[in-house]
Amino acid sequence: MPSKIRIRNTERFGLQRKIVANMTTESWTTIPHASVIYEPDVTAFWQEWQQCKTLPDWQSITINTLLMYACAKGFLAAPEMNAHISFNRKLVAGTITQYDEVNISMPAAMSDGKMMTLNVRNCESKNLRELSDYIADLYRRMENTVLDEAMYEVSLENTLNLLKRLKFFTILGRFAGLIPSRREINRLKGAQKKAYDAMPATERLTKYDIEQGTILVSNLGSIYRGAMCRPALLDVIPPMVAAVGIGSFYDQGERKFLPINLSFDHRALDFDGVVPFMKCLDDIFANPAQIRDWLTSCPK
Repeated sequence: MPSKIRIRNTERFGLQRKIVANMTTESWTTIPHASVIYEPDVTAFWQEWQQCKTLPDWQSITINTLLMYACAKGFLAAPEMNAHISFNRKLVAGTITQYDEVNISMPAAMSDGKMMTLNVRNCESKNLRELSDYIADLYRRMENTVLDEAMYEVSLENTLNLLKRLKFFTILGRFAGLIPSRREINRLKGAQKKAYDAMPATERLTKYDIEQGTILVSNLGSIYRGAMCRPALLDVIPPMVAAVGIGSFYDQGERKFLPINLSFDHRALDFDGVVPFMKCLDDIFANPAQIRDWLTSCPK
């Protein structure tokens, strides 16, 4: 007889995993994904960055923030990417809404290893130093945040929106799904809950800080630095229409390259819609001296 397979561990979905599973399932159920790997030569850009980070004014700036600023400039050049879609397949009718604001959804790791997606708002109106300070403050407040409390706020708002759209069966399904996993949802109670709710929003994250942005940027290279892999396809999370995945810098001979994945909702845009983004970054990487002005200038 075959030996019994030993199980290491089994656990029910917590609230964070429920939300991620629901959003990604909706993504792959409803969105026809298209994807391109953009792999520019960033040798001159990297050399300029190496010089800048030795300067006193640049000590608090990270390469991740620098790349996010560059992406914000790219999204302003490619407004079709910085948009939301609404589509009714039965009626074959829909709308695409482009935004002036660039609110970047950025996955971030908490100190306990769990992931939370932060909304880096108004990147278009922040200089590099302001963007760096804003992200640092998000991370600071994230460490004071109880994940399930923050996720519950987002989930509740989403459920209320479903109620407005008369999605009763979806709502009933959610409540039914809560019953077997309610012990895995670690919400605060009693005095702890009262103290947490009394904490000002300046000291913790609220749904304002973690609700969906206008576009997603995931720096995969920061998770595994130096990894010899290229991000090939990312989830496009509705109603967003695009997602950008940044890989790890790598050397090829004397040149340095940076793989970047551009995934997009083919209902909302075609390949020509992401070309201005790539052209904008091409200009930045070919003329990197401009990054010195970013400390005091906005992407617009």
